[in-house]
Amino acid sequence: MTFAKKLTSFAAAHLMIFMLAGNAFALTDDHVVKASELHQCLLQASEARQANLEKAEGFFTTGPAKQAMQYSGVSPSKVVNALALLGDGELAQLAARVDKVNKDFAAGALSNQQLTYIVIALATAVIILVIVEA
Repeated sequence: MTFAKKLTSFAAAHLMIFMLAGNAFALTDDHVVKASELHQCLLQASEARQANLEKAEGFFTTGPAKQAMQYSGVSPSKVVNALALLGDGELAQLAARVDKVNKDFAAGALSNQQLTYIVIALATAVIILVIVEA
C-alpha cells in the first residue's frame, strides 16, 4: 500500500470517527451548524482532496515527468510520496497547475524541453513545501 493510500485511509478513518461523534450532537437543535451540513462539507473537502491528489500523482507518474525528474536527480517516488503531505490549499494549487500544463502540452503550446523544466520546477516545489512544513 502506498503512502498516499495509507494517508487517505487514515483520513477516512478519522472522518468516520468525527461523523460518529457528530451524530451525538445532532440530537440538539441549538447548534449554529447542523451536523448534516458539517458532514456534507467534510465529505466534499475529502473528495476534492482525493481528486487533487490523484491528479497530481497521475502527472508525476507519467513517462515524460519521470524522465524529467530522473534527469534532474529528483526521485519520482519521493515526489509522489510527498504529495500526500501537502496541505489542502497547496495540493489544490498544484492540481490546477498540473491541469494547465497538461492542457498546454496537449495543445502543442509547450515543447518537451519546456515540459521538462516545468516538471522539475513543480517537483522541486513539492519537496521544498514538504521540507518547510516539517
